[in-house]
Amino acid sequence: MTKALAGLRVIDTTHVLAGPFASYQMAVLGAEVIKIEDPSDPDQARLQGSDRALSNAGMGTAFMSQASNKKAVALNLKVEGGREALKRLIETADVFVENYRPGAFEKLGLGYEDMRALNPRLIYCSISAFGSMGPRREQTGYDSVLQAFSGMMAMTGDQASDPLKCGAPVVDYATGTTAAYAITAALLQRERNGGKGQFVDVSMLDVALMLCSPSVTGYLWNGSHPKAKGNRFPFATIGLYQASDADLMIAASNLEQQRRLWIALGREDLIKISNDQRLDGHAEEERALRQIIVTMPAEYWESFFRERRIPAARVRHLKEALADPQIAARPVLHKHVAPGSPLDGLVVPVAGFTMSDSAPGLTFPPQEVGAQTEDLLRELGFDNAALEKLLAENGASLAHSQMKAAVE
Repeated sequence: MTKALAGLRVIDTTHVLAGPFASYQMAVLGAEVIKIEDPSDPDQARLQGSDRALSNAGMGTAFMSQASNKKAVALNLKVEGGREALKRLIETADVFVENYRPGAFEKLGLGYEDMRALNPRLIYCSISAFGSMGPRREQTGYDSVLQAFSGMMAMTGDQASDPLKCGAPVVDYATGTTAAYAITAALLQRERNGGKGQFVDVSMLDVALMLCSPSVTGYLWNGSHPKAKGNRFPFATIGLYQASDADLMIAASNLEQQRRLWIALGREDLIKISNDQRLDGHAEEERALRQIIVTMPAEYWESFFRERRIPAARVRHLKEALADPQIAARPVLHKHVAPGSPLDGLVVPVAGFTMSDSAPGLTFPPQEVGAQTEDLLRELGFDNAALEKLLAENGASLAHSQMKAAVE
């Protein structure tokens, strides 16, 4: 079965989380993704994760979670040979992705105009903290910085904890998803406009604001400033309640769901016929729910509500969530089978969707720095002398051998 993006070549010079996740989502759909790293300063995500030994070996779990299906090439783009190799790759590519400070690649002669001259069909995607326009364009930032800057942290938590960052790097991964979506849209447009490529500019700040869309619109409409409300929602039938043994999240969101909830609990007197009534009755409804829910275990209530088509879930830790049979029923996780490899048995997330004719999937595990450098350079026409000169110039061969030895 041919995957949706099979036949496309993506050159990925990104690092950490947002950029690599964008190219990863293209890789699981069949695109050939070539990850370019500086041999002396590879992707810093290689040094991060839950296993210190793997991190020290340059194969941290933060890196491996989004590095499968990517070929690894080590090039020092600060030297002429490395830039020449990249330019040759660009001539063969459909997509180029970078996430350095705006202007950095232009100074190396690798900006959009330079690349477009080499390959007019190229989709050039630049991911940065604030985008390529505006007074902050040259400022750098990470997920936590953008959560703080965008106002997201100020509306997360409660009065005792405010502000809090989200437990997961939501801005990073939303940015990666946005970039993958924008690149795919640009590729579709290329097919419709005679093969013309274009520049895609992705801003983490813009994405953070998109994640806060309801609050942004509400504030700009009537000055309603979002505040940290913890687990409190406008309606009492949406919220976190303490059962006899654990926390339970209930989400009887609409009028019909709240009607079913109160009937199920024997409190028909609390049924409301409008959302205005629900807003005004929040305190009374909350008191009633707290008194009722605490009488039974969370698992009991979870089943009780779901049998009555009322969304609810007890709060789970990740271990329990991953063990749920629902996860096994879908192809969201992939276990690499690589006998003899230190990564045999590695399990990584793939994608949050599937497709009937071209489902996302993985074929090979994350690679050490520069693992495919020599093969790719030979494919580009580098003879032995030029190859040895370039490898010596950027130390790619040495970096690869050291990383491989450390992992094994």
